[in-house]
Amino acid sequence: MASQQQSLEAVKEYADDYELKLDWIDTQGEWGIKATPDTRKGLTLQDIQTGSYGDVPEHTDNMTGRPRGAAEREGAYRTGGYTVRTKSDIWLSNAAMLYEEALQRQWSSATDIPWDTIKPLPDDIERAQCQLATFLTEVEFVAADVPGKWVAATSPDYFEPRMFLITQIMDESRHLDIFRKRALANGGGLMQRPDVTTRGVVGSIDLSRDFTEMSSRLHISGEGAVLTIFRMGELMAYNEAEKYMYRLAGQDESRHVAFGVMHMRYLAETEPDRKEEVHAYLDEGERALVAGNQNPAARDTAQSEALAVLLGGGQKHYDDGYKKLLAIRKRQAREYVQRIKSAGFGERFENGRALPELMEYVTG
Repeated sequence: MASQQQSLEAVKEYADDYELKLDWIDTQGEWGIKATPDTRKGLTLQDIQTGSYGDVPEHTDNMTGRPRGAAEREGAYRTGGYTVRTKSDIWLSNAAMLYEEALQRQWSSATDIPWDTIKPLPDDIERAQCQLATFLTEVEFVAADVPGKWVAATSPDYFEPRMFLITQIMDESRHLDIFRKRALANGGGLMQRPDVTTRGVVGSIDLSRDFTEMSSRLHISGEGAVLTIFRMGELMAYNEAEKYMYRLAGQDESRHVAFGVMHMRYLAETEPDRKEEVHAYLDEGERALVAGNQNPAARDTAQSEALAVLLGGGQKHYDDGYKKLLAIRKRQAREYVQRIKSAGFGERFENGRALPELMEYVTG
């Protein structure tokens, strides 16, 4: 086999004969890189993080859309208004792994849900299912809408978390899809538009000024609370279709929450000076969580009443259902505490920074 130098000389001689420029031939990234696919998983993003191509800059001024590792081209024009250009603003150690998992675990809302198992239900149960489906449809719309803004704002040098966010948009779109389908699949329909998304954590997600602020609201507080509901979904399911809905949506949602936890952990380890900033975001999220769990006026919303009806087995057993709902709310708070500890901010539960009302609710 000819050496690299011999190959280049042959190409240049060919170029001279045909009056070709071929000036790009010497301006390449690292040569000789060969990624080896995993025998079971195939060629993954982790496999191509080799040589200099796996080096992620702490800061980048790449505004041209140039792929990480490619040679710069003089005079290239800007293709994006990237505001996320510092690694710690968006990075996490396992973004590539979560992206690959998202690809491998895609499912179809049309064919992977056994819609034919939905049979007529008592009116109060069906209305409660439709109200909950209406609520979740709107929540998932927000969860799909917000990440899209940060995809466009992120430099291609940080393509791994950016690509994961694209999979999240697809996941959330599919969740919106299945809950809307459930509302329309059994003779019911969409019910009252919930007001929970206009206040508290969910309503403030879109107001976030940087990615970490958004992620603390969306992935940690918002999606974390929804994940608990999905995990308890079989308690509210009256057929196999509903069980599959919550099960499949839950596996997606757990990835989104893991993304937020791992990003916060990376930030805590690499930018400890920013921990106070993140604690301020968590203060806000806890106030919203406490308001939603302990304030009766906030608790008695259409979706909470619908949950109580479903958990109890009908309006006649509303009180029993409401007790189960309170247990779910308590579990939401406890799982929130575990996420924050895993993310590297557990000191707030030891030094009194966490809201006392939240801790009373967790330990009560």
